[in-house]
Amino acid sequence: MNSATQLSLRLTGKQHSRIRDHLYPGDGFEAVALLLCGHRNGSARTALTVHEVFEIPHESCVRSEDRVQWPMELAVPLLEKAMGKGLSIVKVHSHPGGYSEFSPVDDLSDQELFESLKSWTGDLPNGSLVMLPDGVMFGRVSSNAGFQNLHRISVAGDRIRVFGIEEAIVREQELRTAQAFGAGTVSLLRRLKIGVVGCSGTGSWVCELLGRHGVGELVFVDPDVVELKNLNRIPNATREDALAGVSKVEVQKRAVEAMGFSTLVSTYASDLMNVEVVEALADCDIVFGCMDSHDGRDLLNRIAVFYNIPYFDIGVSLHSDGEGGVTHVVGRVNYLQPDGSSLLSRKHVSAELIDAQSCLRRNPDEYEARRGEGYVANAHVESPAVAGVNSLYASLAVNECLARLHGYRDDDRHDEICICQVNTYMQTIRHELPCPRLAKRAGRGDCLPLLDIPQLAELCVT
Repeated sequence: MNSATQLSLRLTGKQHSRIRDHLYPGDGFEAVALLLCGHRNGSARTALTVHEVFEIPHESCVRSEDRVQWPMELAVPLLEKAMGKGLSIVKVHSHPGGYSEFSPVDDLSDQELFESLKSWTGDLPNGSLVMLPDGVMFGRVSSNAGFQNLHRISVAGDRIRVFGIEEAIVREQELRTAQAFGAGTVSLLRRLKIGVVGCSGTGSWVCELLGRHGVGELVFVDPDVVELKNLNRIPNATREDALAGVSKVEVQKRAVEAMGFSTLVSTYASDLMNVEVVEALADCDIVFGCMDSHDGRDLLNRIAVFYNIPYFDIGVSLHSDGEGGVTHVVGRVNYLQPDGSSLLSRKHVSAELIDAQSCLRRNPDEYEARRGEGYVANAHVESPAVAGVNSLYASLAVNECLARLHGYRDDDRHDEICICQVNTYMQTIRHELPCPRLAKRAGRGDCLPLLDIPQLAELCVT
């Protein structure tokens, strides 16, 4: 592993709570658990993604206030699973006294553990974490040089927590944001990498708002170019862009770079069914979905699940008679946690339209034949879109993200916000049940085929 590579670990809110409950049972003694982890092996970033939590029973350990000893044989079933699936092992233990560094006892224990794990996991990185009483975590992984510290540990829960971010000096262009949310949140935003998929109606406003908040890195994904019909709703797009057929992602990159926040912007004029795009999004800390298509939204949901990434999805529905009669204006912001409910289990995407739109993208001729025979649904979904409506829901999504990062709300226990502009109401909804199709894949990470999708079977994970 390159020592210059940024190392991180990602876990879900449910996993974090489960670990904390086990490590801090209330008796003041250290405890230990093991984590089975997938990987995201990027060129500049490597992430360990927690897939399973395995608690070492308290009664099987020798525990005291400053150390814990546990029998390695208890971990054999987990080690066999790690070896069979190419996964890593991470040990996590508690420091009940709040000691915020690895102790000399920890150093010796980790050296022995990492050496023992090599026979099971080979050259894969294994890790060691400490959780403090307030839930804060720090950690390191094995390397050729001994130990390499994790740059950050992130938790995708009701709150989005990121440990390991040092507070930075607030720049002049960030003063107003710092006055609202504090220097800590400004520093965090500057070090986040956020993906936006769909850079048209709602997505263009999300790009604008994230850029204005000084996010450090942005990834923009959209296959389309600007057209004259887009100019009523895409900020920063011009008539010249439409006539020249400039890609939507390049328009947003140009605008963000002109803001002067030194934001790094990567663009992909492509749809999601592309290995390079999937890998770029897998490197992100947060993703926003601003798409109409059911198959695209379902695929982004899948990426977020496999790599333990918080996902904000925006959906807008506007019905009119074409002559000024508006009958329906509803927008929803869905927040999706990796091991929770999905857009499919919430019934915001349908399996029928996922299949139809996927068929249309892969093979238009086959789609038309199947549609003519009545085997697939109409995949062409398009509705009116205007700037005032789209910007409202885009702003709602970005503010939802800021609230979960900063933690200023009294209660974050909702997963969906719905605003109806015809009947003028706002509703928050909690979705308790995990998705039976996706939740079990949380933290699986890189695998072949990529995302367990057969269409990507012939493409290798880098």
